[in-house]
Amino acid sequence: MSEPIIGITMGDPSGIGPEIIVKAFADPAAPQRQSVVIGDAGLLRRSAGLLGLNLEIIEIDTPAQARFAPHRINVISVSAFAADFPSGHLSAEAGGAAFEYVRRATELALDGQIQAVATAPLNKEAMHLAGFLYPGHTEILAELTATKNYAMMLVAPDLRVIHVSTHVSLMEATQRVTRERELTVIRLADDALRRLGLSRRKIAVAGLNPHAGENGLFGREEIERIAPAINDAQQEGIDVSGPWPGDTVFMKARRGDFDMVVVQYHDQGHIPIKLLGFDTGVNVTVGLPFFRTSVDHGTAFDIAGTGVADHASMEAAIALAFALL
Repeated sequence: MSEPIIGITMGDPSGIGPEIIVKAFADPAAPQRQSVVIGDAGLLRRSAGLLGLNLEIIEIDTPAQARFAPHRINVISVSAFAADFPSGHLSAEAGGAAFEYVRRATELALDGQIQAVATAPLNKEAMHLAGFLYPGHTEILAELTATKNYAMMLVAPDLRVIHVSTHVSLMEATQRVTRERELTVIRLADDALRRLGLSRRKIAVAGLNPHAGENGLFGREEIERIAPAINDAQQEGIDVSGPWPGDTVFMKARRGDFDMVVVQYHDQGHIPIKLLGFDTGVNVTVGLPFFRTSVDHGTAFDIAGTGVADHASMEAAIALAFALL
C-alpha cells in the first residue's frame, strides 16, 4: 500500500473552515502531506482569493485520482450544495452541507480509500436546523460507523485527556459514571497511547467529586464505581491509577507523572486543555474503525470571511491524524 491519505472535511461552509484549510495548505512551515479535502472547491477558491494565496485547487472524484504537490489542494466536492454560502451566516443549508461532508468522508474511510479523517468545525445549531440532531462530530461518526464504545480525547502540547462523557448535563454525566464505562474509557486511553507510539502508557483517572470524594464524605461514586473499574484495568495489565482529585491531577500530568487523564465530564477535561493549548489543541475520536482528529474550536462566525482566523489547530489536527496511522 502507498502512503496513507487522510480526508479533511471542510466544516460549516459559512464558518472559518475553508479559510483555515487553505492557510494550512499554504503554510510554508507545514510539512506537505497526502490529504484530500471533502467539501466545496468553489468555497476554497473564494477563501484563497480573499487571502491572496496562490493555490491550485483541483476537483477530483476519488482519492485515487489525487496528485499531490506543494500548494495544491485535491477536493472531492459534495455537489448537492451551492458554492455561495455567505460567511458568518447561520443557515440550515450550511448545516446540512457540513453534515454531508462528514458523511462522505466516513464512507471513504470505511471503504479504505482514506485512512483517517481530520475535521474543520461544524455548527451544531445550523446542523440542527437542517434536521441532523446530533450533539457533535463524535456522535455523528459513532452512528455512521455503528460504533458502540468510543470516547473523545483532547490533545494539547503538555496534556492529554479522554472523556467518560461529553455533551450532556452534569446530572446525566454523573449517571454515566459506571464501572463498565470507566473500564471502557481506560482501555481506549491505553490503546490510543499505544497508537501514538508511547512505550510508557501511564494513565490517571480523575475523580468525579471534590477531593475525589474524600473517602465517601463528598460522594460514593469513586468508591463504588470508579475505583473498581481502575482495579479491573490493573488486573488486565494497564498502568492506571486513581481516582485522583480533579484539582491536582492535571498539574501532575503536565509535569510528566501521567501520559493521559481520564476525565469524568465535558468541562473537567476541556477547561485545562483550552487553558494550555487553545490555539493548538486537537480533538480525537477514539474507538472508531479509523481515527478522526479535529480542531478544538468552533466555527467562529464573528470572524468568518475576515481573513484573521488562526489555522494552528487545523494544522495540528492534520499532523496528529498522520501520527496516529
